[in-house]
Amino acid sequence: MAATLKAEARTGRTKGDLNRLRAQGKVPGIVYGKKVTQTPIAIDQKELFTLLKTNPNGIIEMDVPGFGRQPVMINEVQRDVFTRQPLHVDFHQINMDEPVTTTVRLEFIGDPVGVKAGGILQIQHHEIEIRCLPQHIPSEVEVDISGLDVGENILVSQLKLPADVEVKTDENDVLATILLPQKEAEEEPAADEPAAKVEGAFEKEEKEAEKTV
Repeated sequence: MAATLKAEARTGRTKGDLNRLRAQGKVPGIVYGKKVTQTPIAIDQKELFTLLKTNPNGIIEMDVPGFGRQPVMINEVQRDVFTRQPLHVDFHQINMDEPVTTTVRLEFIGDPVGVKAGGILQIQHHEIEIRCLPQHIPSEVEVDISGLDVGENILVSQLKLPADVEVKTDENDVLATILLPQKEAEEEPAADEPAAKVEGAFEKEEKEAEKTV
């Protein structure tokens, strides 16, 4: 089920206009596509936060000023370098009968047997890139790692996806692996051991020299 989002028309484009808009709890943005000319918009900040948290790569039914309800997807989110708050968002109007390329989140499930044995789980990828019709985009892809043992990994090629979903990420990429438990450093031989052996050799020579005197 597609998320819904209402867009407001936006006229001000200066830095001051955009800052005033953000102070009102709105995020400036733009929407464009084959059926929608480039249109400046504003989105409620709270609604955008919810969308980015739940399904940032899914289909959105947006009420676009002057164009009515259109299916769109988030193309890019510009964020503040320090606060990571969204400053601007680009939406791409899509056609439901044309494939799109997007990313989908990975949901790792299960307790790996390798972790129970003392290994360390390392996640290499949290999402993959796919291509399919918009209505076939999964909200997430489950990755069962319960059978993963120490020294083993799971690859993109091992994912189970519907036949109508094409994976664009390299099939040989490692998604998760179980690292060997960190071993304690082996004890080094005593540093004075060689010296002791040398000292013993000198004592032997001294005793032999005393016998010859």
